[in-house]
Amino acid sequence: MDRDQLLARFDLTDRVAIVTGGSRGIGQAIAEGFAGMGAKVVIASRKADACEAAARTITDAGGTALPVATHLGDPDQLGALVARTVEVFGGVDIVVNNAANPLALPIGSITPEAFAKSHDVNLRGPVLLVQEALKHLRASEHAAVINVVTAGIFTSGAYVSMYVAAKAALLAMTRAMAAELAGDGIRVNALAPGTVDTQMVRNTPEAFQQLAVDAQLIKRMAAPDEMVPPALFLASEASSFMTGQVLVVDGGMTTP
Repeated sequence: MDRDQLLARFDLTDRVAIVTGGSRGIGQAIAEGFAGMGAKVVIASRKADACEAAARTITDAGGTALPVATHLGDPDQLGALVARTVEVFGGVDIVVNNAANPLALPIGSITPEAFAKSHDVNLRGPVLLVQEALKHLRASEHAAVINVVTAGIFTSGAYVSMYVAAKAALLAMTRAMAAELAGDGIRVNALAPGTVDTQMVRNTPEAFQQLAVDAQLIKRMAAPDEMVPPALFLASEASSFMTGQVLVVDGGMTTP
């Protein structure tokens, strides 16, 4: 395989990618990276103005992007997201389930409402979105699903148990999806980042941020852009023989 053939494995030209949580942080970086590789990207997050701003950044750079304000915790909005994507771009090739709810409460203070709010976005939404997009993924020749979880699923999850539990369940669903959908030519993998310099992380107490960095062999937060090459690998033909796996990019947080 020569250089051009190898690089072509990463090409996403004309593939349609839905990226949830795509207006900031890891999601925005992935959306911009995929657009740079030729994908038609749908930016989905709760706030319409944030979606529009993220899409404008891509189009101003010469890429193709569509903003669709969507709350992943509202099942009725997921069908509308897929319908709008298909209306504009004609199909769905890639789903990146990146949106997350970082709600954290210590054991003993978890309420039914908080538990539901966490799991609605971190688990139920991603699963239902894949189901909404399923017939279009089945029709694609390059179907790929990336469920963004967290390296925290390989730790105790202390004080962030709702978030980590939902993401651990999403990894279980990733493996089940991969097994059930392999016959349809749909690959499903997970990406597990470590501590990334995002607004979600910066909104946590500084002491918690420092503990997360200290737990890694690489003693810093990752830049959101550092999650783009791993996501591109999972979305493209570069990982054509990979499904049902989790790619851990955590700075050595979970190294034994």
